[in-house]
Amino acid sequence: MKLSDALRKAQNLGLDLVEVAPTANPPVCKIVDFGKFRYDISKQEKDRKPSGTKLKEIKFRVNIDDHDYLTKIRHTEEFLDRGNKVRVQLQFRGREMAHQEFGMQLMEKVRDDLAGMSQVEMEPKIAGRNVTMTLSPLPASRRKRRFLLPNEAEGRVAEKNAAAASE
Repeated sequence: MKLSDALRKAQNLGLDLVEVAPTANPPVCKIVDFGKFRYDISKQEKDRKPSGTKLKEIKFRVNIDDHDYLTKIRHTEEFLDRGNKVRVQLQFRGREMAHQEFGMQLMEKVRDDLAGMSQVEMEPKIAGRNVTMTLSPLPASRRKRRFLLPNEAEGRVAEKNAAAASE
């Protein structure tokens, strides 16, 4: 179609004539709303960019209860499952500093419990009244969650059964 005919047709429709492939022979154009066209292109570029990994932080105390510990481990697994790095921080208060070995035992327990989801990027290190360790997620194919809530576990079993039935 001639350029003048294409421009006239675009004006009659109340749209714009946009050059899509300028290097093609002959150049390729589309009749579209230019604002929407630019918005769609920006969305595509945004989807292409890998979102940078964020650093999440979980704080523990030495004398943490089992239920609180499990809740924090579940949150940590969720962060790792989304591809985020996690900084595990253990705080000592007051007399807890006299028994730093209990803190190191807790950090080792966290490391062991999250071994199916992560690898240790920075070993536990004591800095003042804190012990800090950084975990990075394993590749998605090697991740295995251990601490799911009962209703999450049932949902996953149902998903697996549905996938098996569709095959």
